[in-house]
Amino acid sequence: MHYAGFYILTPMYQDFNEADILEDALQRLSPDLLATLLKDHTRSTPDATRNIFWATDDYLELGAGYGYNDPILPELITGERGHVVMPRVKKRKEWQIARSRGMAEVFTPSWICNAQNNLIDDAWFGRKGVFNEEVTLPDGTHSWRTNTMPVAFPEGKTWRDYVNSNRLEITCGEAPYIVSRYDTTTGDFIPLSERIGLLDRKLRVISENVHESGKWLRAAQSAYRHTYAYEWQGDSLLLAREAMLVSFIEYYRTKFGKMPLTKSLKFIAYIISWNVWQMDGLKYCTPGEEPREPSLFDETSNLCRIKDWGATDPKTKRKGTTLTFQELFKKR
Repeated sequence: MHYAGFYILTPMYQDFNEADILEDALQRLSPDLLATLLKDHTRSTPDATRNIFWATDDYLELGAGYGYNDPILPELITGERGHVVMPRVKKRKEWQIARSRGMAEVFTPSWICNAQNNLIDDAWFGRKGVFNEEVTLPDGTHSWRTNTMPVAFPEGKTWRDYVNSNRLEITCGEAPYIVSRYDTTTGDFIPLSERIGLLDRKLRVISENVHESGKWLRAAQSAYRHTYAYEWQGDSLLLAREAMLVSFIEYYRTKFGKMPLTKSLKFIAYIISWNVWQMDGLKYCTPGEEPREPSLFDETSNLCRIKDWGATDPKTKRKGTTLTFQELFKKR
């Protein structure tokens, strides 16, 4: 809401003003959003939708529906159970320790994410300090100083080339390399102007170069299509998907002073549900299983399927075709 030169936070906006994104808040926007963010495209069929599953025993104490192989359902994480899924930094210490020991789960401080993302951009732009300057504060704390000038692009490259460059975060956890809404080790919320994720940088560039909402939306959709990630554990995967969706809301709202339309949110959620998927990164298949390819006697496969948005589907002749990550990895 805009009044006398100020943007007023409505209750809907305030739902997303901290690290923990409440699933109930997504439900209030549209029940379809949470349903889409929970979908597993690898195991779904035209006749039956399958959700991502917990892939952890952490929630067994909560009872039926919270076992390792149980699907994550909206009713299990909303209402009275609206705080079941939360960022690692807000989980009980014993849970954090158990996940570190059992799954080697270690989250990276934002300053390291920034430094490593900077290496990618140093190579792409051919110069250092494009988005920020890494600094060490007097108390020894590592941080960064944002370059507030509009990003200048090298000869032969445009902002569209940058937005459409492919990025992949492996074993993404809560996706701190993609969107940096909060420091995953401290829980500290990071203001939009200071964010350092791979997708944060693309959305910043779009906002600097596009000033009409329809064109901005199309550019943002392209940025999301070219940003990928995978994760083993279902709760972390959901947090990553949610963070990417809410980041879209935050950048659009900051640029245009209003919420994006529900249909725009649904399409971004759809892209995220394809591009950020549940997978064993060593076997390219559903976590906890052995790879199974289609055969003459069994057409089902557990090799994780994603969408290559730039390829033409041979059947429909339209842009966007599905293939296994293993196929895409070999092709690239």
